[in-house]
Amino acid sequence: MTLSILIWLPLAISLAASQLPRRAVGWLAAAGSLITLGIAISFLARFRLGHAGLQFVTDKLWISALGIHYKLGIDGLNVALLVLTAVLFSASLIFSALREWDRPRLFYFHFGLAQSAVLGAFCAQDLALFVAFFDLMLIPFYFLTGMWGTGERVRATTKLVVYTLVGSFLMLAAAIATGVLASDQHGTPLTFVISSLRGLPLSHASQEWIFLCFAVAFVVKMPLVPLHGWVADGYKSMPIPAVAVFSGVVAKVAAYGFLRIVLPLFPYASVHFQTLMLLVALVSILWATALAFTSPDARLVVTYSSVAQLGFITLGIFSLRPEGGQGALLQMVNHGLVTAPLFFIVAALAARAGGSEKLREMGGIAFRAPVLASLFLIVALATLAMPGSSNFVGEFLILLGVFKAKLAIAAIAFLGVIGAAVYALRLFIRSMHNRVGPGVHSQDIGLADLAALVPLVGVILVLALYPQFGLRRSEPTVKATLAQVQAQQITTPVGFTSYAPLSTP
Repeated sequence: MTLSILIWLPLAISLAASQLPRRAVGWLAAAGSLITLGIAISFLARFRLGHAGLQFVTDKLWISALGIHYKLGIDGLNVALLVLTAVLFSASLIFSALREWDRPRLFYFHFGLAQSAVLGAFCAQDLALFVAFFDLMLIPFYFLTGMWGTGERVRATTKLVVYTLVGSFLMLAAAIATGVLASDQHGTPLTFVISSLRGLPLSHASQEWIFLCFAVAFVVKMPLVPLHGWVADGYKSMPIPAVAVFSGVVAKVAAYGFLRIVLPLFPYASVHFQTLMLLVALVSILWATALAFTSPDARLVVTYSSVAQLGFITLGIFSLRPEGGQGALLQMVNHGLVTAPLFFIVAALAARAGGSEKLREMGGIAFRAPVLASLFLIVALATLAMPGSSNFVGEFLILLGVFKAKLAIAAIAFLGVIGAAVYALRLFIRSMHNRVGPGVHSQDIGLADLAALVPLVGVILVLALYPQFGLRRSEPTVKATLAQVQAQQITTPVGFTSYAPLSTP
């Protein structure tokens, strides 16, 4: 079974579902997502431990004149993220199938297209192919927000498109420049295959501006300060199943891009801009944490907590240490598993508070909805990285890596750990306890919410018991990814102004 089947099956199923009666479309899409999940798990089960290179490779010449390959592969960087993508899309489609949607055929088509684009971006091993999938991800979320969103959805879609298109154009220019300059500087045929480009290092000046172009594109998509201007409107306006997968996996494609593309292809620039990226991550953590424990809106609390966690993930990546890199990968999975159920829970709370997502209009639900309260408590404790959870292991590894790289930044980042406890417990207590909100009618969780929440909570508990499951698969690849960056650090004198050159012409 090839990776192409995994990537394109969701789109094929959504096209087939569009030919069915309205009531059956969602059920076929949900059933198809479970098939996709089974295929993703089969790749995970067959994944060879201790192997740093690519597995299950598909490599076909796509555009010969440009040296572009249709190359797919799995290694320790993406194997867990592929399963996470399948899990979250399955949960979101089950959540959606148990509800009524206007124009369901088009709704589920965009979901299928989004899942295929995300899976393709994670599997792509050619720079041009990665850019194509990365840009394709924007299209379905533009329509999902604009057609099925709520509130200021026109403004939200405008901001989403403007910000992400600017980043995408910069990334496209940087990707083309990478292939062309590598060919010119080394006298080789034009290629965009990532493994080939790793053997064709660019000059220091080229690395610097190309790094910044990729960084802008990825920081917009995650998003991090200062390119976060679209996030509040976008996350507030997206329908719940769309924002669950956007925050859970789409934002992770950008963080994954740093590990897959930026660090191995631009090691000098990664070292040169390390402190800049760590400061961007740190400011994002502090800014988002402050907003998360002051926001009166439950959905925005989850939104800003997601930004803070992506800041921690960026800290781990740019610690340029294996511990930080592994912690970042583990935290990508952990964050996806907690942020999606949090958005589902916000929808369940709003349904019991007269449709309002304001915290002041919730409260008093816990005793009459004990199952919902219990599930919410598990997710909230995982969000604040309670010791014993997989999130705790991920944050510990990230901070360990940053401590070894930049002690002062790691010390300040601990404020984000403290802040996470504040906003997670505030969200839980204000919505589940305290006085009963004026419009609250409390009942326990129903089938539609249970079907989406219980599997995700189950995975959270499994990873809490055995976080080594992900770490064992990522360790060899993370070390190989960081090898050239660490070699650059070894040859770099203390300070910022002097760097030993790579072996470029």
